[in-house]
Amino acid sequence: ATKRDWGENAARFPFFPILIKFIDAKDNLSVQVHPSDEYALANEGQFGKTEMWYIAEAEEGAGIYLGFGKDVTAEEFGKAIEEGTVLDLLNFFKVKKGEHYFIGAGTVHAIGAGLMVAEVQQSSNLTYRVYDYVRVGADGRPRELHIDKALAVARREPPKDPVGPTEPERAVSGGRIQPLFSCDKFTTETRTVEGEMADSVSPESFVSLLVLAGEGAVRHGGETYPVKKGQSVFLPAGLGDYALTGRMKLLRTRV
Repeated sequence: ATKRDWGENAARFPFFPILIKFIDAKDNLSVQVHPSDEYALANEGQFGKTEMWYIAEAEEGAGIYLGFGKDVTAEEFGKAIEEGTVLDLLNFFKVKKGEHYFIGAGTVHAIGAGLMVAEVQQSSNLTYRVYDYVRVGADGRPRELHIDKALAVARREPPKDPVGPTEPERAVSGGRIQPLFSCDKFTTETRTVEGEMADSVSPESFVSLLVLAGEGAVRHGGETYPVKKGQSVFLPAGLGDYALTGRMKLLRTRV
């Protein structure tokens, strides 16, 4: 896609603004924190990372670590990183399919085992690792921790953003729309298609569709494009009217 396809809202970004992916966590993933745009641009020469997790599948008892259980000092956090006791300081949330969690820059977090998560994030590779379950990398050594940078960017307080969805699902012709989260980085919702649902893509932003369950098709301009669980579709800004058909659930994202 050319930059024109991204839309007017993405004009401020030098590169495609978001990444959308499935994370299949069969084991616990590392505890980490991402910097804000302000810190990242000043110290790393790139944008920071704000993200959102949609719980697509969850085994019984599976959960995530998100933020601290109480306010902690930099000294307490630094000591916990050094001693490998960071998990003792964090909030553990048992999660359910269909929930979503906002992970603002600076929030210490980790995905636990037994989860399939759809992640929407800023396009950034900046991750500061603070705990990795004493695992070793391919070279046989423990993976590097980023203690000083994590201390510089972490919000050492309990999370303030509510677990979503926080808005009611609404019925539309051909199915249901569930608003999830909107910020200055991206806007997300789920669409449950049961038949045929009309939609459109404005000049302001592209639309990304990620199929969470089921199967169906995208129809536009007399053409039909079949889709099924796990597949994604990029619709360029200004595409105009199109339709979703079939029986499926999608994550819809724009900027």
